[in-house]
Amino acid sequence: MDAPVTKTDEEWRRELTPEQYRVLRQSGTERAFTGKYVDCHDDGVYRCAACSAALFSSDAKFDSGTGWPSFTETSVRDAVTLHRDWGRLGARTEVRCRQCGSHLGHVFADGPLPTGRRWCINSCALDLDSGSAIDEP
Repeated sequence: MDAPVTKTDEEWRRELTPEQYRVLRQSGTERAFTGKYVDCHDDGVYRCAACSAALFSSDAKFDSGTGWPSFTETSVRDAVTLHRDWGRLGARTEVRCRQCGSHLGHVFADGPLPTGRRWCINSCALDLDSGSAIDEP
C-alpha cells in the first residue's frame, strides 16, 4: 500500500470534477443508473478516482440491479476502511478509500455467495484500468 494521500480542500476541488468532489469528498451519491460503470463488463482493475489506489477487480463485479456498480469483494486486502453511517436511510456501512479517505459507497450483507456482500460503489468514485491486474504485495 502506498503512503496516505493528503491534500487540501482546494487541491481536491481543482483535481476532481464537481460530481466527483461531491461524492468523494462530501460523501454524496450519484443518481442510480446514471454512472458509466453500471453496465460495464470490461476486464481490469477499478481504482479510486481520487488517488488511483487499486480497489476492485472486474472479476468480482456483478449486476445487482440497484443502479450502481456492485462487487462481491475488494481485491486488495485493506484497500478500504469501513465506517458506520447514520443517514436518513438508517444505519449503513460506508466504504472509504484507505489511501486518501474518499467516500466510495456502501457495503451491504445482501450480496451473492460466496461472500454474501454487495459492495455498492459510485461510478464517479472509480476509474477502470482496463486489462490491468491487481498488484498486491
